[in-house]
Amino acid sequence: MTSSPVLILDGLSKSFGSVRAADAISLKLFTGEVLALLGENGAGKTTLMNMLFGHYMPDSGKIEIIDGSGHAKPLQLGNPQASIAAGIGMVHQHFTLAENLDALDNIMLGSESFIHLRRNKSQAIRKIQKIMNDSGLVAPMDVAVGRLTVGERQRVEILKALYQDVNILVLDEPTAVLTPQEADKLFENITAMTKNGLSVIFISHKLREVLAFSNRIAVLRHGRKVGEISSKEANERKIARLMVGEETKVFSKKELQVGEPVLEVDNLTISGSSKRESLSNISLSVNKHEILGIAGISGNGQTVLANAISGLVKSSSGKIKIDGKNILTNDPSNIIQAGVGRIPEDRHKDGIVGQMSVAENMIIEDLNDGKVQSRGLLNHEAIMRHCSNLSSKYDVRGPGPNASARLLSGGNIQKLILARVFEASPKLILANQPTRGLDMGAAADVANRLLEARQRGSGVILISEDLDEILSLSDRIMVIYDGKLRMAETHDRETLGLMMAGEAA
Repeated sequence: MTSSPVLILDGLSKSFGSVRAADAISLKLFTGEVLALLGENGAGKTTLMNMLFGHYMPDSGKIEIIDGSGHAKPLQLGNPQASIAAGIGMVHQHFTLAENLDALDNIMLGSESFIHLRRNKSQAIRKIQKIMNDSGLVAPMDVAVGRLTVGERQRVEILKALYQDVNILVLDEPTAVLTPQEADKLFENITAMTKNGLSVIFISHKLREVLAFSNRIAVLRHGRKVGEISSKEANERKIARLMVGEETKVFSKKELQVGEPVLEVDNLTISGSSKRESLSNISLSVNKHEILGIAGISGNGQTVLANAISGLVKSSSGKIKIDGKNILTNDPSNIIQAGVGRIPEDRHKDGIVGQMSVAENMIIEDLNDGKVQSRGLLNHEAIMRHCSNLSSKYDVRGPGPNASARLLSGGNIQKLILARVFEASPKLILANQPTRGLDMGAAADVANRLLEARQRGSGVILISEDLDEILSLSDRIMVIYDGKLRMAETHDRETLGLMMAGEAA
């Protein structure tokens, strides 16, 4: 780099009990640079950034901020306010918003006291509007965050960081809930901001974005930095070798003769309180040995469609059939018993019961199975064996089967859900954003298991905002826009993007 450093991380280490999460990691960030930080789940990326932002106190090491005159000033460790005052902003992978407040109040919180919120709103709105214009990130300011889509909440998180007038911005999986077009627009604007001095640390698993928009790549593995490379000299193969020590292989997608319909949805209509909560005359079918991909921009009805098929939302009209039998109901247990395996969009809210143990979450949808209960009494020894076997098979890492599931990382919660779903050998798999926030190896494992399920005879609905994922796995593709669903006659990326924006006929 020809520019001067703005941040120096020197020998940062952090342990949690016997687990060494970060081991003497050193990094430099330069003025106007986009530094991509890569590594598998558990490699130490988030731990390192939490030390930078003051959420964790390092066991050893130091952090220095370099001012405009080139003078290094030690950053007070373990103090988020000191990091904010030093011009560091962080957008976390998991949302840190107050759902009962609107987006405007969420953005202002931390910059203004509650007493001054109302008095300073006009000025804040003008500032936020300018940030939205500059960044291309748009979200409704007067709507409670709890009513926003996942994508809109992510935008609010980024706007909140930019509102702090930061000169160092940490983005932890910022495009996990954005479409490719939205992600490209975000990085185009971030690139423009770096020309004005903004420096960015970008944590991601999407190598296409990393290669396209970063200047330099640093890779962590098992808590250690294992390499750095210029983005111009990098490719996916080199990065994969650094991240996992070998190339990640995806199960081959074989041409298969589709079977009978597993799922048929006929003229399903749901009248919600808003467009994003409504569906209009949705019809689709999924056959055995088939993956149906549903692409769309966040907030166009994907969530309510998944909830309807899962039995979480009651429809106004229409039919849902599994194996030819109408199962239209708002009772999720009937859906599970009909042979539907569900990978929910929000793994924390809808995928687990956080206060229950890992083992209990493993069998929560199989309580009537004779393997885990007898005459209504749970067999705890069998449950522990079952949990141990699945944890090993699906690489679910954590503090143990008796620990609360909420203590697992996001990636390991997803592995728990996948273990529960795939071991049941369902007729239909409803996979809603199944690889969101997962590293390269974990995402490839999900793809492998979906393809294996397809080969065994399951039908799969893959709902994803990752167009690369849709294109690589789907046999057929439909696009959802404004609560309406239509078949894509082509797998051309540009045409699909236009359909997702409602611009293609």
